Amino acid sequence: MRLEVHLHADIPILEGVSRRQIEQAFTPLLEYLDADGLGDVKSLEQDEPGFKFDEKELILYICWTGEVGRSFHGALEAALESLGPYCYEAVEVDVTVYHENGEQESKLLFVGPTAQAIHEAQRRCMMEDVAAILARQFEKEKVAEVTALVNASRKNLH
Repeated sequence: MRLEVHLHADIPILEGVSRRQIEQAFTPLLEYLDADGLGDVKSLEQDEPGFKFDEKELILYICWTGEVGRSFHGALEAALESLGPYCYEAVEVDVTVYHENGEQESKLLFVGPTAQAIHEAQRRCMMEDVAAILARQFEKEKVAEVTALVNASRKNLH
């Protein structure tokens, strides 16, 4: 069964990391997509750049849509894990799966230099989500109060 998937991320890369090192880290995904390098990964959508490493800004831009099968997620997760040590900081990777029945499923993956950095990025995203939901109904002060409580209880769980 083939699915359409969209990936989106802006991944900050450490100074001194080469395109070749990034492509080596992405080997599991490049092999899955039958691509020799990042530039060979073309999106189904014409206006999406695919995978682009900006060597001047030190950011790996990912904006790509493609048709994938079952083992795609494993290849993507392996590539992100290999890329982790080259990351300047942990960030989220948005994965959207478009099912044949018209439904879509969104998932956040994280990539970063350490498990602690990834954990902190997950916490930050969760807090932003909680604040955004509450902001629709409550004043800023009340939102801050609740997010502080959520943040404190999350820390106590770990």
